[in-house]
Amino acid sequence: MAQHRRQDRILEMIREHGFVTTEQLVETFHVTPQTIRRDLNELARQNLLRRHHGGAGIDSSTANTEYQTRKIMDLEAKERIAEALVEMIPDNASMFINIGTTTETIARALLKKNNLQVVTNNLHVASILSAKEDFHIIIAGGEVRNRDGGIVGEATRDFINQFKMDFGIIGISGIHSDGSLLDFDYREVRVAQAIIANSDQVLLAADHTKFGRKAMVRLGTITQANHVFTDAPPPKPLRAMLADNDIQLHVV
Repeated sequence: MAQHRRQDRILEMIREHGFVTTEQLVETFHVTPQTIRRDLNELARQNLLRRHHGGAGIDSSTANTEYQTRKIMDLEAKERIAEALVEMIPDNASMFINIGTTTETIARALLKKNNLQVVTNNLHVASILSAKEDFHIIIAGGEVRNRDGGIVGEATRDFINQFKMDFGIIGISGIHSDGSLLDFDYREVRVAQAIIANSDQVLLAADHTKFGRKAMVRLGTITQANHVFTDAPPPKPLRAMLADNDIQLHVV
């Protein structure tokens, strides 16, 4: 198959599925991984897709990538971020954990801690953490989103406002170049804002693909975090913003 035809078909597959892995493309087109990587890099250079570790996808500012796809995207980076973040969490701490596949990865890393008190609006996080008998897990009330197990709505926000916790562990869909934290569901954003307001320290976890990613609802600003955990240096304007506001950047 000619290169341009293969690249057109790659774009069709990504539009259909939201994300495809390099391995899937190698099997589909019977070419080497190096050939697929060159195709993806060229399409990314033309701003036709976004490269991720192990594959590629197309961003939308109005709809998030499918949950099952997000679970495997950039998983190695999420695991490194999780390991670094939980080093900050002492035993016997209290915390909020919000919605997202990154925070679910963090929840798995937290299992090595002891006697944690956790309030979450993420059913998957609650399920993961319930494996530890010395953990105390409180699930926020509200409407459950079928697509990802997130709990959202006014009742959820009101529930969060009843607590004051040591840490707020926050995942995010996108970070604008001006430092705005972006997400797709205004109800989820309202809950995350309550978590930030009721946390002594805010720990933001975002792999490098979140920098410059589009989403239509503004949650707040990166300067509301106390610590930012990521797997690659953010763009220079964001690094300057973090330094100017005395926010600790952890690149793992």
